[in-house]
Amino acid sequence: MLFHSPEFFAFLAIVLAGYWAVSHRSIPRSHSIQNLLLLGSSYVFYGWWNPWYLILIIASSGIDFLVANGIHRSHRSAIRHVGLAISLAVNLGMLAYFKYANFFIDETVWLLNQIGMRPNISSLKIILPVGISFYTFQTLSYTIDVYRRKIKPARDPIAFFAFVAFFPQLVAGPIERAGHLLPQFLKRRNFDYEFAKSGCRLAAWGFFKKIFVADPCGAIADPIFNAYQSHSGWTLAAGSVFFAFQIYGDFSGYS
Repeated sequence: MLFHSPEFFAFLAIVLAGYWAVSHRSIPRSHSIQNLLLLGSSYVFYGWWNPWYLILIIASSGIDFLVANGIHRSHRSAIRHVGLAISLAVNLGMLAYFKYANFFIDETVWLLNQIGMRPNISSLKIILPVGISFYTFQTLSYTIDVYRRKIKPARDPIAFFAFVAFFPQLVAGPIERAGHLLPQFLKRRNFDYEFAKSGCRLAAWGFFKKIFVADPCGAIADPIFNAYQSHSGWTLAAGSVFFAFQIYGDFSGYS
């Protein structure tokens, strides 16, 4: 589900309507209901592409939630080190497997071929999960901050899982520090017209950068670099300029 697709706009309209419908002051603990709605919506958004990869984000969230609370409760440095090591191993292990396993396999096969060996090793059929770099580093930075006693761990699992899976920044960033975003999940949120107007302006500007800057520049840069052998230096230089604006428009627009 792309951010500038009709499906996303319909999805966003439904989520916003439900989110603000339960924010009325007469509803007790409305922010908890909002968090549950955000969590469910974020999982629908992420699972729209491949529901099986929800297992990864749920596992990453659950392990870091438990590990961070264990680190915070313990005053023994050995236990705190073990907790941090578990978080590092799980998050970096998942990232390394999905992102770099085939790279290391291919390089190993190439190296063995250079010394005369012909190994019967094929690449793994791995599809890189969307946004895995963002949410693994986000949960990992949370655990590290708890380990360094910069923040206290979350006690509400729904709020924490919603913080990790928050769909507006799940697949394209930016990576949010827990000390900035997580407290916002723990307090009541009521509709504010001025904030809504400001948010709409920011979103519209972001969509403009993505649709009218990044995508057109990418349409020019991609064909140049896909056939770079047949282009002159001047054409490649122009492609680099368009690529720079494409990257800027993508990251700045999404952020």
